[in-house]
Amino acid sequence: MANTPINSSDRIPSLEECARLMVEYCMLPNIAAHSRQVMRVALAIADNLKNGVSINRNLVVAAALLHDITKTRALQTRERHDESGGTLLRELGFARIGEIVEQHVILLDFNLQEKLDEREIIYYADKRVMHDQIVSLAERVEDLIVRYGFTEEIKKRIWQNTSQAYIVEKKIADSMKVDLETAIRKIQHNS
Repeated sequence: MANTPINSSDRIPSLEECARLMVEYCMLPNIAAHSRQVMRVALAIADNLKNGVSINRNLVVAAALLHDITKTRALQTRERHDESGGTLLRELGFARIGEIVEQHVILLDFNLQEKLDEREIIYYADKRVMHDQIVSLAERVEDLIVRYGFTEEIKKRIWQNTSQAYIVEKKIADSMKVDLETAIRKIQHNS
């Protein structure tokens, strides 16, 4: 499908490179719009962190834009787009972004006591964007249950993941110098 060269270094793509990759990997317009909105939510968080909370802003931007890089393909293949996206991005030389993308659906090794990191911000921002609209966690979960909750096992996993999302939300809110909802509301008005 794509002919992007494999790069063995770990780097962060520019905005222009992200846009090119989104086109190259045939990201559907609605998925691209979702990814741009996830980026806005992630930046509302990253740009309002307390002094001493250090986040790589460029990493947040690129990971947000590319978190659903293989979702269009996954609609056909039924592959797990978090896993295939992480693998693809590693192959392209973006190891840290690959790790974040792999964890945007299910966050692994979460520790409430450790400092906030980029993967937690992307995980949470994705949970706050339904299609291209910013919503509450509760609204997003309701949508996930309707769209994907075909079995009790899937519903159970969605609810477990939701519990973790609320804990991540608290960690993020505690790391911010402004109210989380206020920061998110500002971008809603500017969208």
